Formats: sequence, structure tokens, C-alpha cells
Amino acid sequence: KAELGLVMQLSLLLLLLWLGPQATPGMEDAAFPHLGESSQPPPRACPPRCSCPRADTVDCDGLDLRVFPDNITRTAQHLSLQNNQLQELPYNELSRLSSLQTLNLHNNLISSEGLPDEAFESLTQLQHIYVAHNKLSVAPQFLPHSLRVADLAANQVMEIFPLTFGEKPALRSVYLHNNQLSNAGLPPDAFHGSEAVVTLSLSSNQFSYLPPSLPPSLERLHLQNNLISKVPQGALSRQTQLRELYLQHNQLTDNGLDATTFSSKLHSLEYLDLSHNQLATVPAGLPRTLAVLHLGRNCIRRVEAARLRGMRGLLYLLLQHNQLGSSGLPAGALRPLWGLHTLHLYGNGLERVPMALPRRLHALVLPHNRVAVLGARDLASTPGLAELNLAYNLLTSARVHRRAFRRLHSLRSLNLAGNQLTRLPAGLPTGLCALQLQRNQLRALEPEPLAGLDQLRELSLAHNRLRVGDIGPGTWHELQALQVRGRLVRHAVPSPPLPAL
Repeated sequence: KAELGLVMQLSLLLLLLWLGPQATPGMEDAAFPHLGESSQPPPRACPPRCSCPRADTVDCDGLDLRVFPDNITRTAQHLSLQNNQLQELPYNELSRLSSLQTLNLHNNLISSEGLPDEAFESLTQLQHIYVAHNKLSVAPQFLPHSLRVADLAANQVMEIFPLTFGEKPALRSVYLHNNQLSNAGLPPDAFHGSEAVVTLSLSSNQFSYLPPSLPPSLERLHLQNNLISKVPQGALSRQTQLRELYLQHNQLTDNGLDATTFSSKLHSLEYLDLSHNQLATVPAGLPRTLAVLHLGRNCIRRVEAARLRGMRGLLYLLLQHNQLGSSGLPAGALRPLWGLHTLHLYGNGLERVPMALPRRLHALVLPHNRVAVLGARDLASTPGLAELNLAYNLLTSARVHRRAFRRLHSLRSLNLAGNQLTRLPAGLPTGLCALQLQRNQLRALEPEPLAGLDQLRELSLAHNRLRVGDIGPGTWHELQALQVRGRLVRHAVPSPPLPAL
């Protein structure tokens, strides 16, 4: 009986091995794990040469692809095809990817004919589309209702359609810079139904006036590098949340702006850039909320205090490279700017330091003017000044008063390079960290003017008329902190940078 039982068990085992796993479904892995299928899931399908780091992500960047890859899973949510050679997207391949949330086509060769509108009808979950640096001549006529970010920059787009960006309640950012858009190419209802757009970039196009009917939700509007000569009345009346407005490098004149252009409803505006235009005066009606006003590279001849009244929160005023002459900044013209931190006036024709500057001024930048005199009280109104730059003016030692710097107890950086000084100025503030005197006419260096400058780290005397014998004994004795001198020039206390807005 024992032998019979053993024979029956062996026969049963041979039968199971002969029949294979189909004979006892579900049992082979438990009883005979070495005979069953692997417990690991099957590998995910991924297009050749692409990578699929996650189940919902397909990355085909920079593969020099000329044909849309096949074998993309229908469940893909993020597809990147940037930096390839694609000229078109097949409708049947794109439309089946109904789960897509991000489509990145940046830097290809796709034309408007190669981007079928019908394909987007199936992409009902698409939130981010990047088609910058392609060859689109017109924008897609229809983009999904779910869109949040659209980047069509650096194409050849000449026309936008009502449903390209209209009726997109979640749309937040639109980038259309470096195209060929004119006012005729942007319909009045281009953003109808899209009430959440906060960033719109239309720079480097061909607009001749500020487009009307922009989204009322805007916080940042870029219109630099266009042909704008006029801001129509009421064009910005709905943009009550606008914080940054960039209009530099246009053709704006005083006639293209009126007293209501900026004052009507722009109660949140903090940054206004009107540089590189043709303005002859400071615009009227500037918002009191401004923190940065950039008016450089215009034709402004005179600044009137009335135009700046109420702007107590202005921190940065940039007036460089205008036509401000001897009467361009009358005494007290900037007095309304109580909180002014930095004033840039370089590249004008000023003959004196402006009188009655704001008391809290921290940095005064005046190089490349015609300042020939520095009186005892010229800087008396700015005791908090930390940086003073008077480089490349017409100052001589005889016309720099010995008490010109006596009230500047906070001064840390003084730049007098490129003038006509023959000796060190007297009464230098003891807190100085950097003193630049290169390219003057210095003939002697005595210890008295440098006495007490125990914090001075950098002293530049390059390109003067000094010889070794012209440096008096004990000149360097008190300069214990000095690190750089002679021909070595570095900026120890640079101008405070403009806020990153």
C-alpha cells in the first residue's frame, strides 16, 4: 500500500507538470512559485529613445525627432517634445491623448498648418501648452477651456482669435512676445470670459497703441519694444489690480498720454517703466502707489514738483540720459518724494547737485554731468546718504568746499573719478569704505585728509600724476582696513539693485 501511494503521488505530480499552469489557475504561484509568472507588473510602454520616469510622464526632449512618436500611453498627463525637428502634429495621435495636462512643444519647426485645431477638442484637461520658438503664423483658433498657461512667444503670429484665449476661466498667464502682432490682429474680445489672467506679455510686437479690452485681472503687463505712440483714454481704466507696467522702447510723446492715463484706476501700480521713449515732461497723474518710476532715455528738460506730489512711497526714480540742464531740477522739485531711496541722474547736463533733495535719500548717482562746484550746503539735506557718485564731472579741488561732506556721517562709497582734482578732498566722512579717485590730476598724497578713515577698504588712485616721492610719510598708517589700492578697483558698496518685480 505504501508503494502504491507513492506511485499515485508521483503520477499526479507528473500530470500537473505536463498540463502546466492552466490546469490549476491561481494555484501555481502558491504551490510552485518557480513555475508561475513573475509577481512584477509588466513594463510600461514608452516610445523609443524617450524616457518615462513616471507612469503619467513621457519625456522626448532633444532627440532630433522629425516624426511624432508612437506608442505614447493614452494615460499620459505630461508630454514634452521640446528641442526637436517636428513640423506637424498628427491629429489622430494627439487627439487620443485625452488625459494630457501639459504639452511642451518648445523649439520645433511647427507651422500653423501643422497644428490642427481639431486635436485640441479632445484635450479637455490640458492646463499648460508651450509652443514658443516655432513657426506659427496664426494662433490656434481654439484652445481648451481648462487652460492655465499658454506660451506662444517667438513665433510669427499675426492673428489671435476670440476663442484662442477667450472663455478660459482658469487662464493665468499668456506669453505672446516676439511675434508680429498688430492692433488689428488682437480682437476686442480676445480675453472675454477669461477673468483670471494676471500676466500678459505682448512685448516685441507691432502695436501702435495700447490695446483696449485687456483682462481686468492683470497684475503684470509687458508692452515694451513696440511702436506705441498713444495710450487711448480709458485703456487702463479696468486694470485696478495692475502692479507692473512695462512701456519702454516705444514712441510715446507727451501728446500720447493725458492726465487720466495712469491716475484713473491704477490704484495698485508699483512699477512703471517709460524709458526709451520721447517724453519731454514727467507724465501727469502718476499713481501715488508707485515704488519704481523709470524715465531714463527720454527728452525731459525740466521736472516739476507738481507732477510728483503725493508720491511719498516712491523708492527709485531714474532720470538718466535726459536733457536736464542747469534749471532742469529746481530747488525742492523732488521734495515731495519723502521716501526716495535712489536717484539716478547720470548723463544729463546738470551744473550743480540739485538742492533740497529728499532727506531719506540713500544713493545719489550723478556721473557724466557738468557739475563744477560742490558747496558747503549742497548735500546738507541728505544726511542719510550712503553712496555718492559724482564721477566724470568738472570738479576741481578749488571748487570743492572743505565742508562739503561734513554732514554725510552715513556715507560709505564716494566716487569722484574722472574729474580734475589735484589733491584729496578735505573732511572726508570717517565711515567711508570705498573712495574712487582714479583719472584725476592728483600730484600729492598727504596723511591729513586720510586721517580717521580706519574703515576704508578700497582706495583707487590709478591714472593720476602721483610718483613714489609724492606720497607723504605716514599716509597709510591709519588705513588699517585697506585691502585694494592703486590700480585695483572694485566696488565695495554698489548701488542697491532695483527690486525684482
